[in-house]
Amino acid sequence: MAGTEPVSAAVNRRRILLASGATAAAGVAGTSAGALLPRQRQNPAVEPAARTVAQRPPRSAPRAAPYALTTLETTARLGGSAHTGTYRRLVSGPGWPLVVRKELATPGAGRQDRRTPLACFVQFTDLHLADVQNPLRTEFLRSRGASSWRAQEALTVAGAVALVEQVNALGGGPNTRLRPAFVMTTGDNVDNNSAIELEWFLTVMSGGRITPNTGDPRAYEGAQNSGLPLFWHPGDPHLRDLDKRRGLPLIPGFLAAATRPITSPGLRIPWYSTVGNHDDLPGGCLSPALNDFAVGSRKLLSVSAGDAAAYAKALGSGDDPKSEVLKAILTRNAASARTVTADERRRLCTPHDYLAAHLDPAHAGAGPVGHGYTQDNLDGERMYYSFKVAENVLGISIDTTYRSGHYEGSLGSDQLRWLERTLAAHSSRSYDADGRLVRNSRADDAHILVFSHHHSPSMTRRPDAARTDEPRHDGAEVIALLSRFPNVVAWINGHSHVNRITPHAHATPARSFWEVNTASHVDYPHHARLIELTDNGDGTVSLFTTLVESAAPHRTARDFDDLSAVGLASLYREVAYNAPGLAESMKGGVQEGWAGGPGDRNAELVVAGGSAAA
Repeated sequence: MAGTEPVSAAVNRRRILLASGATAAAGVAGTSAGALLPRQRQNPAVEPAARTVAQRPPRSAPRAAPYALTTLETTARLGGSAHTGTYRRLVSGPGWPLVVRKELATPGAGRQDRRTPLACFVQFTDLHLADVQNPLRTEFLRSRGASSWRAQEALTVAGAVALVEQVNALGGGPNTRLRPAFVMTTGDNVDNNSAIELEWFLTVMSGGRITPNTGDPRAYEGAQNSGLPLFWHPGDPHLRDLDKRRGLPLIPGFLAAATRPITSPGLRIPWYSTVGNHDDLPGGCLSPALNDFAVGSRKLLSVSAGDAAAYAKALGSGDDPKSEVLKAILTRNAASARTVTADERRRLCTPHDYLAAHLDPAHAGAGPVGHGYTQDNLDGERMYYSFKVAENVLGISIDTTYRSGHYEGSLGSDQLRWLERTLAAHSSRSYDADGRLVRNSRADDAHILVFSHHHSPSMTRRPDAARTDEPRHDGAEVIALLSRFPNVVAWINGHSHVNRITPHAHATPARSFWEVNTASHVDYPHHARLIELTDNGDGTVSLFTTLVESAAPHRTARDFDDLSAVGLASLYREVAYNAPGLAESMKGGVQEGWAGGPGDRNAELVVAGGSAAA
């Protein structure tokens, strides 16, 4: 029953679902969304920005109603009031104010008049572009709880295209007036490590025509027309499936529209890529040895309670790097699986495949070729690099994935040493592991932003069966390393599907930095971040983190009859906001376990390290 399960157990169960790529924004087996993640506690060092509107430089004029450019102006929220078995439409709600975070440095009075803009860019994370007809998906886990399958997943491509359109429409940043210079993706760009999903992602970002359909080009072959009441059947007026019983609508033509070709304009600015566990592994946690199932013709949608429990246990423990448990379940139940059209395009991607696809000039878009990766990365299958964010601002993209079948993250020793060397090369003053000051007169003293998929709590020292000769390093070790270099401003990441901003304070204030964790674009609240960096001219810098929604209107068509690309993108968001148990756990129109508290959304993050301290 709701409220009876310990929070720790609920969090572990949510991790299992997140690993399988099937989690939604609510509880499992009766647990509410509020129980899945700890409620935000108000931090005394977090305060709303007084006279924010007066202090900010003028912004570009907002787009006409019902949609504005950022969540400073307006946000999507559920209309009406929650009732069991109802589907709530989205409306345009009030924007979220800018909040000043002062845990790491004291914000100086008048800094808004002294600021020097340094950089402006956008973070995408956890797009999870999904081929929902792939036989290797594990939708059968929904038998363990309504939240272990997303009803909106067939619309991920339409939603991502709308996000690209929004970035293309952005004017100057609200705090710097700089136009975004690039987009950085922080992983889980695709859902199931397949070649066709990777092609869709690269085309969404760089531009072109996409047909989000696999298998039989004339028919959908997935959970949503399987006849199983466990899944939402939007086009079936006779089946009272689980989701219709909780209010999801009948939408004739939904599946035909969801698999219809769509054209992405592509980003008009350069973009860079960071790898996530779903990019690197099928399901984000499975063995690459399962390729034959991915390209095969048997799609398993229903299993016994014992098989579902065994697979959930294997996911939770992470002690099955070869995915023997799932392989046995798929083999044992093959006769009862749905027959689908085999498709070689669903083949699993090796690291070499992933890098080569990024380096293909056909996917260059607005650049750069490789999107951060170079031929050197391809030759060594290394998925980490550094790049110039702006003048005197350095970006470092790291690879935190396990390659042996696990959803958690880590760094290998070779990459950790590379990261240390890169940080040192750009820091005239740093500290060794024993706290002794180290000087480097040749360094350029760039401000440093680190990007990864995993956030620090999800990084462990678990051995990687694919790289058994290399010790692994967890989030605490990465924090300790970054804190040795005062030039580090922030570590920006995803994976959690939660908006959460964490100060990493140090006894020496200059060695403090921020960790910016951003929610996904597949689950509520469907956010990206517009990030701006300024030198405040008083020995501090500010990192502004403004959340951005896609260009799709908040309101969907009254009769659900707009199945255009724009209509599908709006529906994508609305169905996500109607995930099981989500509405019941909202207070004031926000589910803070996922959207974060006010200081995790639109924030000014102040930290030591500005020009006056040089």
